[in-house]
Amino acid sequence: MAIEGLTIIGESINDSVPSTKALFEAGDIPGILELARSQDAGGAAYIDVNVGSRSPEFMADLVVQIQQVTRKPLSIDTPDPVIAKAGLAAYQADLAGSEKPILNSITVAREQMWELYAVRPFRPILLATELAADGRHIPARTAEQTYQAAKALVAAARTHCPGITNDDLIIDPGIAPIAGDTEGNLKRLVTAMERIHADPDLAGIHMSVGLSNFTVMLPSKRKDGTPVKSALESAFLTIAMPRGLDMIIGSVKRKYELLPEDHPAMQCLRAVLQADGFEALMHVRNFYAG
Repeated sequence: MAIEGLTIIGESINDSVPSTKALFEAGDIPGILELARSQDAGGAAYIDVNVGSRSPEFMADLVVQIQQVTRKPLSIDTPDPVIAKAGLAAYQADLAGSEKPILNSITVAREQMWELYAVRPFRPILLATELAADGRHIPARTAEQTYQAAKALVAAARTHCPGITNDDLIIDPGIAPIAGDTEGNLKRLVTAMERIHADPDLAGIHMSVGLSNFTVMLPSKRKDGTPVKSALESAFLTIAMPRGLDMIIGSVKRKYELLPEDHPAMQCLRAVLQADGFEALMHVRNFYAG
């Protein structure tokens, strides 16, 4: 069952996924199209399309073919403006209920992506992981910096995209693997979401993360076979959704759910939020130990 109010962008058609990369390398387009069909059937609201470093022509052709097997709108996912342009140009809104595509993603260092709004209007994912300072780009390492990066990207969207509304905008405040979080990234993320969610100028703007990145490098189960990876992801959603997170790039095969406060995964994340350095990692390790 999907969580009410949570929009899932299906993550499977992505060159960084080993099984999908194998399909790309084998030229197995029917296999790629089946991923689109299965994610549609599984409840994805959008289908992500990331072809890695393959040609713009490949992206354009794949967009056309995917739109023949699903009526869900697509998320064109690439940092390359040429590949992005090809995907957007090939996209047909009338085959997706007149819905705009998502463009994933725009950062302060990818300003040329705004020019693509003239090719086809899109819903941008605004990746608030860096900001401009003194003529250079620096990582957003604190909640305040993440919030300011988000504000700057929203201002840029309003400047470059005539008529764009808050409902079209999606802020990605950046999620980091909890398995290596010795720098307080979870604290930064949760606090940044609170600030974004509380800002009246940003009312109605959506927030999204690549949820699988949160548990990357962690085993899916304990040694006794108890599934725990999905529980940590659900615990994150339980904490993040009241703070404005309403979209994820995620898997339709995962059982996402809102957890009670006494759930062990919730207790783990609450402890991580209160800890520093390697103490935070120990809470995750203890959770896996059971």
